[in-house]
Amino acid sequence: MIPESFVQDLLARVDIVDVVGRYVQLRKGGANLLGLCPFHTEKSPSFTVSPTKQFYHCFGCGAHGTAISFLIEHTGASFPEAVRSLAANVGLVVPEAPRSPQAQAASRRRKEEVSRHQQLLDTAQQHYLKLLKATPAATDYLKKRGLTGEIAARFGLGWSGTDRRGLAQVFSHYEDPLLVEAGLVIEAEDGRRYDRFRERIMFPIRNARGNLIGFGGRVIGKGEPKYLNSPDTPIFSKGQELYGLWEGRTGIRAEGCVLVVEGYMDVVGLAQLGLENAVATLGTSTTPQHVQKLLRASDRIIFSFDGDKAGRRAAWRALQNCLPLLRDDVSIRFLFLPDDHDPDSFVRANGAEAFRELMAGAPALSSFMLDELASRHHMTEPEGRAACVHEAKPLLAQLPVGTTVRLQIEREFARRVQMTPEELTALLEASRPEAIDPGVQPEATPSGAARQGHDNDFASGPVSDDGWVPDFEPAGYGEPPSWAFDDASAFPAGQSGSARQAQAGSSSQRAHSAGAKRQPYGQQGRSPLKRQRPGVAGGGNRSVTSMAKRLLRLLLAHPELADTLGDQQLETLARGPHLSLVRDLIALISTTGARHAGALLEAADPDSDLAAVLSDLTTDVLGHDDLPDPVAEWNDAMHKVELDVIKTEQLQLVAAGLKDNAARERYQLLARRWAQLTQA
Repeated sequence: MIPESFVQDLLARVDIVDVVGRYVQLRKGGANLLGLCPFHTEKSPSFTVSPTKQFYHCFGCGAHGTAISFLIEHTGASFPEAVRSLAANVGLVVPEAPRSPQAQAASRRRKEEVSRHQQLLDTAQQHYLKLLKATPAATDYLKKRGLTGEIAARFGLGWSGTDRRGLAQVFSHYEDPLLVEAGLVIEAEDGRRYDRFRERIMFPIRNARGNLIGFGGRVIGKGEPKYLNSPDTPIFSKGQELYGLWEGRTGIRAEGCVLVVEGYMDVVGLAQLGLENAVATLGTSTTPQHVQKLLRASDRIIFSFDGDKAGRRAAWRALQNCLPLLRDDVSIRFLFLPDDHDPDSFVRANGAEAFRELMAGAPALSSFMLDELASRHHMTEPEGRAACVHEAKPLLAQLPVGTTVRLQIEREFARRVQMTPEELTALLEASRPEAIDPGVQPEATPSGAARQGHDNDFASGPVSDDGWVPDFEPAGYGEPPSWAFDDASAFPAGQSGSARQAQAGSSSQRAHSAGAKRQPYGQQGRSPLKRQRPGVAGGGNRSVTSMAKRLLRLLLAHPELADTLGDQQLETLARGPHLSLVRDLIALISTTGARHAGALLEAADPDSDLAAVLSDLTTDVLGHDDLPDPVAEWNDAMHKVELDVIKTEQLQLVAAGLKDNAARERYQLLARRWAQLTQA
C-alpha cells in the first residue's frame, strides 16, 4: 500500500503540464494551457490544463483529474504503476506504508491469491486465442456476425475448443484445486473433472483496471445455455461487473453516455458499427452495484431492452435499483426496441446515426416509471388512481430527499392522479416512519405550546412551558435560516409542525454538549473518504447548499485556508447542519497535507460524495482567477454561517419548549453571541 503522504509529496513535485505534454500538444491560453482532448474526438481544443491548480479538465467530454489519473486513463496504467512511473521521473522511490505483521501477511496472501487466479485466467485466455485462429468454424461464425479480426482482437475474443479436457493441454497439473476455484474447471461428484467452457466463443471479462477476472462463453450452434459465465470467484462477482466497461471507456466519453445492452454480442457488434459506448450485465438483472459503476462512467445512462414483456420486466427491475441513486445532474433513460430488433440488428438495418437519434429520444426514467404505473390501473376511476398511489408510495420513498428530481417527479405524479402536490406530500409523509435519534425519546410539544397565551404574537417573544421569557428573542424569529432556501432537507417538505418539533425535541440535549470536547475532524461518525449513497445504508445525497458550495470552492482553490481555522470557526462548522462535506474536505486537507486542487482530487476516494462534489466544482475553480484576499472571503462566509447556525439552534430550542435551565442558558448565550456578531 502506497502511503497517502507519499502521493501528496509526489504531486507537489510533479508538474502536470510536463506529464500531459508528453501526449498532448499544449499551447498557452491565458493562465492555463489548451489542447485537443485525448479522451474524445474534437476539432477545436476544449482540453485545459491548469499549472497552478495542477489538474486537467475537458469542457467537451468532462474528463478531469491529476497527473496520476491522466496516466491511468490515457495509458491504462494501474494506480501503483502510474505512481511508480511519476516517481521515477522525479527521482523518488515509492515506499510501502508501515503495517502490522498480521496485516502484511494477509495482504501478501491476498495478492498471491489474486495473482495466482489472474495467472490461470491469462494462461487460459492465451489458449483460447490460439484456438480461435486455428478453428475455421469459430472465425466463420464471427465473420457471419459482421465482426472483423481487428474488433475480435480488440475485445480479446477466443474459442474454447471442443475437447472435454482441453485445458489439460496448458495446465500440466489439471487436478489443481485453483482451476476449480477460478471457474475454469468443474469437478463432478464422482471426482472427475472437465472444462467449464466447451464449443463456445470466449469473451474475456475485465475489471475497471483492465485486469482479466472471468469469462463469458456463447455457443455458436444449438445448445443451452446460450451464454455461460464464470461462477463467482475471489476476484469476480457477476452482480458487480459489467462487460465492455474497460474496452468502452474512451467511447463512453466520446458519445457522452453509456448504453446498457443485454448481451456480449450486442456490445461487440455495436463497437464494430462505430458505437463504442455499450456495456452489458453478465446474465443477471441490473443491481445497485451496476448502477453505481455506470454513474462513475457517465452521468448519462441509457438502458436498452427488448420491447416484449420480459424486456419491460427487466427494465422495471433496473429502474427500481436506479431510484435511490438519482441525482439532479444525472440523466437515466429507457430505450425499447421494436420486437424484431436488438441493438446490433437495428444499427445494421438503419445505421448508427438512426440509433443515436433513437437514444436521444428515449423516455426518461420518470416518464417510464409514471407511464408504467398508470398502465397498471384504471386512471379514470378514483379507485384506480388510489391503487396507483398505493403502488407508487414505496417507489417515491426511494428517491433521494432534498433533490429537485424528487420534487419534480412527485409533482408530475400528483397531476396524473388528480391530487395537489401538497396533498400527495402529506399522504407520503403520513406513511413514512419518522426518523428519531437512537436512544432519544423526545416529547413532541403540541403545536403552539411554546407560545402559549400569546396568540402567535412573535413580538412578545417565545415562552417556555413554565412561563419563562428569554431576555432576547431569537434572531429573525419566525424566519427560516438563509440556507433553508438552498436545501429543503433540513425539515422534509410537507412535514407537520408537531413532527418538526418532535425532530427538534432533543436539540437542547445536543445544545448543551456544544462546549464538550469535539472529536477531531474526520472522526465524527462519517469518513470523508467514504460515500454515503442515497438510499443505501447511511443515506446522504449529492445536494449541496449554496453556502456549502461557496466554502468548498474556497477550500478547493486555497487549501491553505484550513490552516487558519480557529476554535470558533471549527465549532461553527461542527454545528452547521448542511456542512458535512465542508468538514470532510477540511479533514482531507488536514490528514493528507494536500496543497493544491489537483492533489485534493487525487486524495479523495473516487466513490465518495466529496469526490463527486469536488469534481463538479473543478470547472468553477478552473474558470476563476485566484482571489486577492481569500482569507477575508472565507471569514465573511463563516460570519454568515455562524449567524445562521445561531438562528437555527435558537428556533430548535424554542420549539422544544425551553424546559430546563440548561436550555435557557444556552438560548441566552446564543443571543449574546448574535449581538456580538451583528454589532461587529
